[in-house]
Amino acid sequence: MSKKILIVEDESIIRMDMKMMLEDHGYEVVGEAGDGDQAIELAFQEKPDLVLMDIKMPRMNGLKASQVIASQLDIPILIITAYSQKEFVEQARQDNIVGYLVKPISESNLIPAVEIAMHQANKAKKLKLEIKTAQHEVEKRKLIERAKGILMDKKMLTEQEAFKKMRDASMARQMTMESIAKEILYENK
Repeated sequence: MSKKILIVEDESIIRMDMKMMLEDHGYEVVGEAGDGDQAIELAFQEKPDLVLMDIKMPRMNGLKASQVIASQLDIPILIITAYSQKEFVEQARQDNIVGYLVKPISESNLIPAVEIAMHQANKAKKLKLEIKTAQHEVEKRKLIERAKGILMDKKMLTEQEAFKKMRDASMARQMTMESIAKEILYENK
């Protein structure tokens, strides 16, 4: 499966060169933009796997566009710029920015940077998913514990008896423990 990339660069020759390099390595360039406004529009439209973003552009600069894209979409961004000054590097420290490449761009520095950016973005996505799953498990466990506590209080059951009652209901009715817990909590508001 080819990875989809959006190129945002105000210099058309540089954009064209990057597109050719990327396509030669099996990447699919799904859009090209010359300013931050176009970048945002194309990011929403195409939902690329990675955005290559210049900093200095007309209308809206790349850092501002990166912030907008980060707040709305979970798309990693690789900054490509002629500016390596500390102030630009500092401003580029955003959660969705996965790399910073200084021009002039060559195939020997673009392709490894893109591959590493994609790898880091995939790792970050997996980690976010694991965190979300863990948070859901904690919330589910809290629901079950609260429902178990209600059964213990209302029916004068031990913790084990309350859990067994919930588990038996779950199995008999072919419902998750979470659903049984929600019913108990709803019935005992």
